[in-house]
Amino acid sequence: MKHIPLVIGALLFSTLFHQQGIGLNLSIFSLLALILLIVFNKSVFKQKSTIAYGILYLVTAISVFIYNNSLSVIANTVAFFTLVGQVSEQNSSIYINWINGLYSIVAGFFHRHFNADEKKEKEISKKEIDYLHLFKIIGIPLILVIVFISLYKNGNPVFNDLINSIDFSFINFQWVLVAICGYYLLSNITNPVIVDPATTIDAQTGNTLNKKTDLKVDDLKKENQFGFILITALNALILFFLITDISYLLTSTDFRASSFSNQVHSGIYALIASIIIAIIIILYFFRGDLNFYKDNRNLKLVAYTWIALNTILVINIIIKDSQYIYYFGLTYKRIGVLIYLLLTIIGLITTSIKLKNIKNFWYLFRINTLTAFTILVVSCTINWDSYITIYNLNYSKSMDFKYLINLSDNNTFILKNYLDENNLDHSETAAIKKKFKNYLQELNKNSWQEIHFDNLKIK
Repeated sequence: MKHIPLVIGALLFSTLFHQQGIGLNLSIFSLLALILLIVFNKSVFKQKSTIAYGILYLVTAISVFIYNNSLSVIANTVAFFTLVGQVSEQNSSIYINWINGLYSIVAGFFHRHFNADEKKEKEISKKEIDYLHLFKIIGIPLILVIVFISLYKNGNPVFNDLINSIDFSFINFQWVLVAICGYYLLSNITNPVIVDPATTIDAQTGNTLNKKTDLKVDDLKKENQFGFILITALNALILFFLITDISYLLTSTDFRASSFSNQVHSGIYALIASIIIAIIIILYFFRGDLNFYKDNRNLKLVAYTWIALNTILVINIIIKDSQYIYYFGLTYKRIGVLIYLLLTIIGLITTSIKLKNIKNFWYLFRINTLTAFTILVVSCTINWDSYITIYNLNYSKSMDFKYLINLSDNNTFILKNYLDENNLDHSETAAIKKKFKNYLQELNKNSWQEIHFDNLKIK
């Protein structure tokens, strides 16, 4: 009986995706996948973390229907194998969920049927379907029948004409192949597997550093001195950089786009290098016993100072990027800078928590990957093209109109409304009308599988 939902799901999968673009079909499939995961793994969905991942997956599915952009599709895909990985092992980190989910989707069938340990468990628990016997009673007779048909065709012209008159054109073999792929995919996700030893190691690895029984005080004293001198020197360097950079920012009157661009990008490169080096050095010095050295107070103080100075550096770049946006408008790159800065601040906060609570590297990796995933899901719920267009048309001091035209079709109706309410030059008017016309044609050509929210607007 358990194969019936999978067969129905496979037929629906082919109906949704065979020779179709992305639209309503991906949202329907997401709902179908979630239902099958719940039906086949009811106990797993009693946990709050699994329910949370299921909700996030649905959020991305809704975003695909509403916005139908690359970001929502990427977020939906990542959320898909995150949820599948969560079902396979509920107590693992999110990056292990990614590994388990992706592995289950791609190779779950082969893992279950060719893994020696699982074969033994199947033999002990219950008798499975004998696939070899099924092949013998169905596959071999079918092959032999086809062989003999080809032989008999050459020996009897009447029989040959009769066989040739049989028309199998009504069978769409591509559609059948897509359905088979759908069955394979759904079969894999409803019974996901885990990748070992990665999953086991992750489950056994905590977030807190453990103190050794015997501390080598002399070695720790030297390392503490070395760390204090190094981080103090780097503090002085970044402080000098900040003073000169803030001074330039306050006194500069050059508001050209190229000048602002150089400031922001140079600041980002400095920020990337500074943060990576800061975290690596902090992780190095506080990787083990130095956390428990009684005279490490000064070293921790300069480490916290370094984190604070890097935070000021982040704020400085935010100010630059905000000025850039104020004068020259929003773009995806400028929004990307702000998102990166948000991730950087979170990374600095978690690093300070690591110092205070004596956490290990895996704590940082776990919490920051989970944060990045959450920001990805939240980002896909925002119609960035619309916000960029609305801001640039109404608030930007200087605007690249061609950039707005080249954005996705999510801003088409906004541009058309703006054209109806304002007098634009000939080239801008022609560009908006062309984009609007092409988008309407595309929407009208969408099959029911490909429709998204904008199809409802035009109706």
